[in-house]
Amino acid sequence: MNPRRRPASHLEDYIENLELMPQSRLPPERRLCRELAMSRGELRKQLSLLEAQGKIWRHVGRGTFVGNRPLDRMDEFAALSTHTNPAEVMQARLLMEPGLARIAAIHATAADIERMRLCSKRKDASVDWHTYERWDGGFHQAIAQGTHNTLLLTLFNALNTIREATEWGRLRESRLTDSQRQRSRRQHSAIVEAIVARDQHQAETAMRDHLQSVHKTLLGSDYAAQKAIVNDDSRAAG
Repeated sequence: MNPRRRPASHLEDYIENLELMPQSRLPPERRLCRELAMSRGELRKQLSLLEAQGKIWRHVGRGTFVGNRPLDRMDEFAALSTHTNPAEVMQARLLMEPGLARIAAIHATAADIERMRLCSKRKDASVDWHTYERWDGGFHQAIAQGTHNTLLLTLFNALNTIREATEWGRLRESRLTDSQRQRSRRQHSAIVEAIVARDQHQAETAMRDHLQSVHKTLLGSDYAAQKAIVNDDSRAAG
């Protein structure tokens, strides 16, 4: 294939084939031009198109990154982590993410679904905790992106920033066993398959079951009380 015939598609395929984690930096423009056989002007035009689609973002002096641009006030969200805890974060996730999965079952594209599967596959293959956690977060972000709702994606990213800034990571690392990793793999698969089938109810249910399983693993004796609160809030919202 001559890369000059369909540069936008070719550049997007190139980025997908790199299989980078969310917020990873792309190679420098000079290298991209060389590998894609594009002029600098042509490359920048295609980068602008992908940025407008929310697939990359750019920062002068730092480079080009995969995924959506972080919120300008992310530092404030991170600071909020000092006033919350993993139990509150899980309660918020249980209220938000099942709904995101339901909407993704309506709007997710083939590319969105492929991204979900890639993130889940990379998570399962991870040999260190940091990589596992990054790809797990990428999976949940891919579902939020699959809603194609900018406001919902922004709210998810804000919540995810707070989650990452709490003691969440150390809590998960200390409690996650091999059997729980396998259970997470099966649950992620169930979520994706429900989205593929366009089964809104099952996608929502599978995500809720997954998060409740994570909740129980991490919070132990606090799980029952928090689950009751979430269920009451869900009924009130309905």
